[in-house]
Amino acid sequence: MVSPKQLLSTIESALLGSSPPTPAQRIELMHAIRKSLSSLQSLLSYPPPKPSDRAQVQSREVRLPDSPPISLDDQDVWIALKLSDDLHLNEIDCVRLIVSANQEWSLMGRDPLEILRLAAGLWYTERRDLITALYTLFRAVVLDQGLEADIVSDVQKYLEDLINAGLRQRLISLIKELNREESVGLGGPNCERYVLDSRGALVERQAVVCRERLILGHCLVLSVLVVRTSPKDVKDIFSTLKDSAAELSQSNTTLKHQITFSLLFSVVIAFVSDALSAAPDKTSVLSCDASFRHEFHEIVMAVGNDPNVEGFVDGVRLAWAVHLMLILDVIAATGTVSNASSNDLGYLHSCLDVLFSNNVFQSLLEKVLRTAAYQNDDEDMIYVYNGYLHKLITCFLSQPLARDKVKESKEKAMSMLSHYRMASSHDFLHDSNLNSQQAIETGPLTFVSLLEFVSEIYQKEPELLSGNDFLWTFVNFAGEDHTNFQTLSAFLNMLSTLACSQEGASKVFELLQGKAFRSVGWSTLFDCLSIYDEKFKQSIQTAGAMLPEFPEGDAKALVAYLNVLQKVIENGNPIERKKWFPDIEPLFKLLSYENVPPYLKGALRNAIATFVRVSPVLKDTIWSYLEQYDLPVVVGNNAQQMSAQVYDMQFELNEIEARREQYPSTISFLNLLNALIAEERDVSDRGRRFIGIFRFIYDHVFGPFPHRAYADPCEKWQLVVACLQHFHMILSMYDIKDEDIDSVADLSQFSTPTQQSPLQMQLPVLELLKDFMSGKTVFRNIMGILLPGVNSVITERTSQIYGQLLEKALQLSLEIIILVLEKDLFLSDFWRPLYQPLDVILAQDHNQIVALLEYVRYDFQLQIQQCSIKIMSILSSRMVGLVQLLLKSNAASSLIEDYAACLELRLEECQIIENSSDDPGVLIMQLLIDNVSRPAPNVTHLLLKFDLDTTVERTVLQPKYHYSCLKVILEILDELVKPDVNAMLHEFGFQLLYELCLDPLTCAPTMDLLSNKKYQFFIKHLDTIGIAPLPKRNSNQALRISSLHQRAWLLKLLVIELHVGDMSSSNHRDASQSILAHLLGGKIVGSTDGAISHSSLKNGAEYTRTISKSKVLELLEVLQFKSPDTTMKLPQIVSNLKLELAEEILGNPATSGKGGVYYYSERGDRLIDLASLRDKLWQKFNSVYPQLSNFASEVELNDVRETIQQLLRWGWKYNKNLEEQAAQLHLLTGWSQIVEVSASRRISSLENRSEILFQVLDASLSASASPDCSLKMASILCQVALTCMAKLRDERFLCPGGLDSDSVSCLDIIMVKQLSNGACQSILFKLVMAILRHESSEALRRRQYALLLSYFQYCRHMLDPDVPTTVLQNLILDEQEGEDLDLQKMDKEKAELARANFSILRKEAQSILDLVIKDATQGSEPGKTISLYVLDALICIDHERYFLSQLQSRGFLRSCFVSISNVSYQDGGHSLDSLQRACTLEAELALLLRISHKYGKSGAQVLYSMGALEHIASCRAISFQGSLRRVDMKIQRHAALDFDKQRMIITPMLRLVFSLTSLVNTAEFFEVKNKIVREVIDFVKGHQRLVDQVLREDVSEADELTMEQINLVVGILSKVWPYEENDEYGFVQGLFGMMCVLFSHEPENPSFARSVRYLENRRKSELNSFRLCFSLSSYLYFLVTKKSLRLQVSDAPSDYHNAPVGLQQPTLNLLGSLLNSVTTALERAAEEKSLLLNKIRDINELSRQEVDEIINMCSRKDYVSSSDDIQKRRYIAMVEMCQVIGSRDQLIALLVPLAEHMLNVILIHFQDSSVKSDASGTMKTITYGAKSDSGDDISLLCGKLISTLERLELLSEDKIGHNLKVFRRLVTSVKEMTIQRLAL
Repeated sequence: MVSPKQLLSTIESALLGSSPPTPAQRIELMHAIRKSLSSLQSLLSYPPPKPSDRAQVQSREVRLPDSPPISLDDQDVWIALKLSDDLHLNEIDCVRLIVSANQEWSLMGRDPLEILRLAAGLWYTERRDLITALYTLFRAVVLDQGLEADIVSDVQKYLEDLINAGLRQRLISLIKELNREESVGLGGPNCERYVLDSRGALVERQAVVCRERLILGHCLVLSVLVVRTSPKDVKDIFSTLKDSAAELSQSNTTLKHQITFSLLFSVVIAFVSDALSAAPDKTSVLSCDASFRHEFHEIVMAVGNDPNVEGFVDGVRLAWAVHLMLILDVIAATGTVSNASSNDLGYLHSCLDVLFSNNVFQSLLEKVLRTAAYQNDDEDMIYVYNGYLHKLITCFLSQPLARDKVKESKEKAMSMLSHYRMASSHDFLHDSNLNSQQAIETGPLTFVSLLEFVSEIYQKEPELLSGNDFLWTFVNFAGEDHTNFQTLSAFLNMLSTLACSQEGASKVFELLQGKAFRSVGWSTLFDCLSIYDEKFKQSIQTAGAMLPEFPEGDAKALVAYLNVLQKVIENGNPIERKKWFPDIEPLFKLLSYENVPPYLKGALRNAIATFVRVSPVLKDTIWSYLEQYDLPVVVGNNAQQMSAQVYDMQFELNEIEARREQYPSTISFLNLLNALIAEERDVSDRGRRFIGIFRFIYDHVFGPFPHRAYADPCEKWQLVVACLQHFHMILSMYDIKDEDIDSVADLSQFSTPTQQSPLQMQLPVLELLKDFMSGKTVFRNIMGILLPGVNSVITERTSQIYGQLLEKALQLSLEIIILVLEKDLFLSDFWRPLYQPLDVILAQDHNQIVALLEYVRYDFQLQIQQCSIKIMSILSSRMVGLVQLLLKSNAASSLIEDYAACLELRLEECQIIENSSDDPGVLIMQLLIDNVSRPAPNVTHLLLKFDLDTTVERTVLQPKYHYSCLKVILEILDELVKPDVNAMLHEFGFQLLYELCLDPLTCAPTMDLLSNKKYQFFIKHLDTIGIAPLPKRNSNQALRISSLHQRAWLLKLLVIELHVGDMSSSNHRDASQSILAHLLGGKIVGSTDGAISHSSLKNGAEYTRTISKSKVLELLEVLQFKSPDTTMKLPQIVSNLKLELAEEILGNPATSGKGGVYYYSERGDRLIDLASLRDKLWQKFNSVYPQLSNFASEVELNDVRETIQQLLRWGWKYNKNLEEQAAQLHLLTGWSQIVEVSASRRISSLENRSEILFQVLDASLSASASPDCSLKMASILCQVALTCMAKLRDERFLCPGGLDSDSVSCLDIIMVKQLSNGACQSILFKLVMAILRHESSEALRRRQYALLLSYFQYCRHMLDPDVPTTVLQNLILDEQEGEDLDLQKMDKEKAELARANFSILRKEAQSILDLVIKDATQGSEPGKTISLYVLDALICIDHERYFLSQLQSRGFLRSCFVSISNVSYQDGGHSLDSLQRACTLEAELALLLRISHKYGKSGAQVLYSMGALEHIASCRAISFQGSLRRVDMKIQRHAALDFDKQRMIITPMLRLVFSLTSLVNTAEFFEVKNKIVREVIDFVKGHQRLVDQVLREDVSEADELTMEQINLVVGILSKVWPYEENDEYGFVQGLFGMMCVLFSHEPENPSFARSVRYLENRRKSELNSFRLCFSLSSYLYFLVTKKSLRLQVSDAPSDYHNAPVGLQQPTLNLLGSLLNSVTTALERAAEEKSLLLNKIRDINELSRQEVDEIINMCSRKDYVSSSDDIQKRRYIAMVEMCQVIGSRDQLIALLVPLAEHMLNVILIHFQDSSVKSDASGTMKTITYGAKSDSGDDISLLCGKLISTLERLELLSEDKIGHNLKVFRRLVTSVKEMTIQRLAL
């Protein structure tokens, strides 16, 4: 069983859509209606109450079908029983209603009466959906909706079966039943009178039921057209009709009238359609039984007492008569005449007599056609009614018997009514049809009523005239021999109706142009006008003569003629009508005469107004004739001479028309002027020439209109509409300019109404703005129109004949207010305080604002809703306290419901609204989006029902509890119905939710709501809109664009949930994991099923694989298409000159602003405004081709028109293509965000992360290399690839997840999740293809280069080179368990990958190098920098010196050196440019250094041969003083930049120089011509200040960078300075001084109480210090071994003959102190290393507390969170310990050779020494050459050395990790020599 709501939705989607239903929709439709067959057969028939069910409810436990037992409380029982009593429903069904109401509305906390009303409302909604579904099916069959024939046939067959099964009888009985005051109908006296409808609004039950009866009545009408009616049905309908008509005298409501009309037309259509379908071989259903004809004739001819009933019965009698006529024709055709047919003829005669005597046509006019209820009925039903009235009257007029009666009535009318000459004005003062006592007694004559009846039928449906020969025959008959103006006027009025179509206009023109009628024709009209003009002229020229009175009859006849003329010109063919009336001057000649009746002047001006649009030339002619003939109004420069006239428009209005309370002349005058002004194209004078007209309308027409009396209320609103149209044109045609600010220079002089500025100085637009901005006349009157409120207007609109005019006035009023709001702010700042912005004026009375905003409830006219929404949008942006105002006015609740109802009504729309700015749904969405970020409480908070009583951010959203826009929007996005119609609503719905989640106030409530398990919102649509195929561009590009945007906003919404979702909340955590699993297709770590949350969406079997096809990749496939062309290439078919004009308009910057040809759409796209482009093209063409305005230029005009159409078509296509391109980029941006956020923040919860990242990376590179990929898209894709690559690099070092055990091993560190070599090669290959893509840019290549560098880093060996291989090898020996795994294998794989990488790059090397070198030499500074690093990376993987040779052959290396030598800083080095240039210099140096390191001495030789040292020495950056000063960071403003220059320039240059010292050959020590040595020495001397400054640094305070510089300087000096004989620079002293400081430094005792940061820094500083010590020891060792330097034992005064004064040398004691420090450091490092290795081996036995202690000791970063398990903690601890071990091993590897240097120096000194003794034989000194030391010093030295050497002997190879055999031999030798010296 399909629910009524589903049934209606399915039917509307299939049958009312803008495109034909798809095969799936058709199948779904037929399935739904077939399953609903029983519901429709027993329409609105429900199980009645049952005692047993009542008892079950009273027992408080009810079992519904397909559900477990439901427990009820007392309140539930009371509501269920009350519903059963009130609605005559079964008690169990009432419980179901309550359950459904709870699901729909969340009943918790509501009072019982509210729940009762909600449940009843839900029941009525179900009923309404069901009967609306039935009505829609009938419409699909009866009305031509463009559906395919086979689907119409299927639905028709279904309906025929329904009707044959008794549906029509059910409809008739329901119309009766529902009208009774019983529980099944309107409700009994004890029933609840109100229900709450689907929007939560309180409505009267009787109104709901009455509307149901009306829809059922419409179904009944349409059912007659599907299956012919049976006699019983006709009698039942007729009986119901009489009952319904009798009610109208008691309850005269619009709905009851419309119900009565439906019953009337059911009978009328039944008779007409039955008779028309009869044929000689097919009998009539109704007339096959003679007894029925007799019986029904008796019934229908029975005379009643109620005139209301009689009027409707007359209509049935007319249909009965036509039925009888047609049946008699069929009988006559068969040639059989019987008694029955004779009786039928008698019936017919009697019926016709009654019809004509009762004047049935007048009855139908008064009681049906001219009523407001009929005119405001459903448009489709009116069309059906008029269509069958057309058939009725056509059949009637085609029958001889009827024609005879018509002829008889015409003759009667001619004889009874007065002739022209007998007419007098008095006779027609009140009624033009009455002029004698006889006429008054008899009422309107039948013939006149017949003519009016025909006019009324075809007035709304002129297309029914096509091919209607019988009607035109009747026209020829009716137009003959008129003897009075009444019949003539009626005839002409009928002609004016028949001229409402182009075909009819041509026929009527020819009819009156020819000789069809003796006295009726165009000549009669124009002759009469000319005759009266001459007659009046003569009277004026006769002295003292009065103007003769204008005969009323002639006036009425002329009015009728003019109405025909108006319609003929209005609807005539645009080309032909130019030739129809060459001289229209006679139409103007009577306008100035005061004796001409105002209504005749009105008809004249109305006719003239239709000529305005015939041609521009005719428009100018009309202006000139008006100035010549019409009554004067102060216009332009003729103000003074015209002001002397006495009888002018002002006089006629106030003295003539006001007395009569009729205003046809003024109304026509305004309409004519409005038509003329609207056609004006020259707006240069800004309306100044119309100021007189404006003042007349302002002061005399619109100002006093509320106080005038009106005989006809329609005229009141016609007058108002004309005034408002004038004001609207002024505001829309003329803009505000800068000079207008000064128009109120002295405000005080205009502060009173009597002191206005001179008329010549006034501009209409400014005067109008002043009025509104001061709350004057026009503003007050417009607000007077609007203030009665929307409910009052709705009542008048539906119940009054002037309702549509009132509606037009409302629309214009609201549009005028919007126009003022668009202009007032420009002037208000300068015009204050006398003039205020309109919002300030409106805020003076809160009722005004409330009234404006409540018109969103007005659903009769879409434009009025739009205006109200636009006003809300403007006011919400201006008025901070708007929401508080609405709350204070008690209008907030109704406004919330109104906006939700408007949005919901828009959702039900089935036709696409082309212009989104006219779509109320889009306007509401835009309003909500625009207000999200405005100060709270704002309109969005109000309309979405956020809690405004407390704080917005603490709101708990309950969309099911409150009816609001939020409830509707969630329903829209939940179902996504009618995607083609509601595409924009879906798109902006997603955007709104995104903006709500982005805003800090609304973020938490919205995300909590969306993550709720009831909604499952975040993942709901990934399978629907997410990966669904895009609509085709050539079939539905607008839907394609919107679909792209929908997906983009959805992805961005998911991004927010992943990015900021509260993971402490289970809802958010589950939602986040569901999104990840669904998007990336992986398995959640720790989950048991394939992917979390998939079980609720898909079959779990689909996810048995570890990685399924991820939605991310499918989404990327969706958006991978070639972007449409958005170039400004105009169509070639347009001629060159016109093309230039168009290009001038489109390319002119002045056309881009307000009023230009470009505008920004609601999405932010800059599009061409096609309307503005069309207008500007016409203006341009008219200025270039002035002949276009002449009649003779028809060919040129058509050519220009076709050109403009082509340009507009091109503009439309350009707009759509631009929108599609922007939408594609938007989706790609959303896609990139979801990938980057997932990879960066949440992917750790998934297994197989590396594979997922590789898939995305691979797909991104493939897409970016595609020729269909645009430059912008490639840039975004490259950014995604960068993120994935970075995450892949991180992934190698993350703790492996998904293991069942909590234990970890070193294998976990080594065997990380790294991509295979094949995958890596695939990445590189695709990246190369992407870099070499055809369309590229430097910005894109910079990202691609960064990705290439990241890839190379990924391909490097993942093992820390500081962690020795032996350590890892020992750790994994016990863990291999026989597996063939060793580090050599890993090294081999890495080597293979490196070769493969080189091979791939080698194939495209030339192209790649062309690009990279071009960027490195010609690009921007950032481009140069990263290009140089790319070359650096290429050198790293180079084989056989290929890339080096390429760089050499291309001269790139030489250009690098030139670039280095040319560096300078003109701005002091503190600008961004200087910093970027420094980065480039750093990269150049890095590249050169890489060459030196990669190729060893050969690479250094290449650099040296190019003059590397010369270029470096000439670089001004290294000598730049600002970069060398070491100053207090707090003092110097640019210290940070200076520090960067140390790192970026000085250190790299020192590194490069140091690398070049590898060319120094120590074997050539005595070779003075060693060129490299001399050049390095020259460099040192040239930068003496730098070297000296570095050597003077305080080593104890130096940071890491400074320590590196010191090491480099010491290394350089140690290599070359021994060759320098002269130490005039004092470098040797500096080195010796540094030795004295460092060698005497005592090592610190480690303390675990220290902070982690301190321990880490200590390890680094210790390593750096010993590294420097090693460099110094190497220098000292060189001096001792090569230059025979000998050191003293102690610090005694030196007499070293070569030493300059004050030279301080290191001593052997100092070396002994250093050796002691080295020994201590070695012992400590070995112990730490051994301890940590043991802990690594025992890591799985350690408790969590012990593991955390290790982490805290080793790591200063917060790697571990409280939620991490023991496995991850052990992994992190093991990684951190390995890092510390690596650091310790580095230190050990440094300390061992350092100790060897010291031991060798000491050994050399001991070996070279001689002993001197005194007379007693005791050793006194040890002498080195001419020097000698005391014996005590030597003994002390030897004593210290012994203890140190013994400790060195005890060092364990196991703990040290190095082979100490040679080291121990050296220690033994030194020890022996020491003992020997000590023994002496």
